[in-house]
Amino acid sequence: QMRLVESGGGLVQPGGSLRVSCETAARTFSDYFMAWFRQAPGKEREFVAAIKSPDSTKYYADSVKGRFTLSRDNAKKTVYLQMNSLKPEDTAVYYCAAAWRLSNLYYNVQRKYDYWGQGTQVTVSS
Repeated sequence: QMRLVESGGGLVQPGGSLRVSCETAARTFSDYFMAWFRQAPGKEREFVAAIKSPDSTKYYADSVKGRFTLSRDNAKKTVYLQMNSLKPEDTAVYYCAAAWRLSNLYYNVQRKYDYWGQGTQVTVSS
């Protein structure tokens, strides 16, 4: 079983920045495709960003492209989502997810991810 622990959520003003992290103790972290999804109140959970290993190919939802940056540190077994130019519509619970050796074709398919964190709240409001 792979446990994912998110941190770094909080309240930020529109236009501000926030970084959320996802840490795991998985022994073979470098074999996992890592992603972030989010769920806003009253909406379905949606894909935000994903990163492959070991080449760190990244994928982003159109709504966050150019504003969010995903990175991973395999030595620390952690992925980071840097969120800049935040908008009120970015308000959601952000979930970290992991999939073992996932095909690139399915990077944004929720059911392909085997492990999920508990989520961290990000609120963008003045």
